Amino acid sequence: MTQTNKPARTVLEQRIQELRQTQEEFAEYATAYARAHNERATLSARHLQRLVAGRNADGSPIGLPRPPTSRLLERIFGAPIGQLLSAPVEHGGAVAAHPLRVAIAVVQKGTDVLVVSPRVTEAEAVTWQFPAGIVKPGLSAEAVAVRETFAETDIRCVVERGLGNRVHPDTNVFCEYLLCAYVAGTARNVDTVENADVTWVHSARLTQLVPAGRIYEPILEVLESR
Repeated sequence: MTQTNKPARTVLEQRIQELRQTQEEFAEYATAYARAHNERATLSARHLQRLVAGRNADGSPIGLPRPPTSRLLERIFGAPIGQLLSAPVEHGGAVAAHPLRVAIAVVQKGTDVLVVSPRVTEAEAVTWQFPAGIVKPGLSAEAVAVRETFAETDIRCVVERGLGNRVHPDTNVFCEYLLCAYVAGTARNVDTVENADVTWVHSARLTQLVPAGRIYEPILEVLESR
């Protein structure tokens, strides 16, 4: 099952395309997410294929999945299952974007900044990024940045100020960047399903781990000024 550029049939399919994952990859991710967050649900690639199509093989509506599966998808995407299984809204003949909203925490401790390394396959290169989390309806980006930093790294922080926002050029995800100050804790990899490592890196060495072209410009400006 490969990723294609065909128009999304459901909001769920659109959201998966925005993550730049194949359906097989997302099914594996969702199952791992369920284990990590004590959700009693599994999601096979075959089941996901039916869900993103929105219809059964005979053309009839797919209907709602079982409650554990519905709850899992709602928790991952922060949207009701009915919305996820509906057709994307069109405006002027074009499918409207439904980008994920993500809070990104730029946590500083003196001259160091906190980064995490997401798990990759053997064929992929090791990458580093700032702690981040999906902003679900009813939550603020500030709250998500603080919560996800602690959940991923065991570091407690507070938000100092916003650094701006953008639609990420690689993922098309709407990102909100928050400058955070270290409060307490020893950095460790708490979320072993999502991440392979966590570390503090000196601000001057950040671009040795993350290419400067991938870093939001205001972040570099702040780090260079301290």
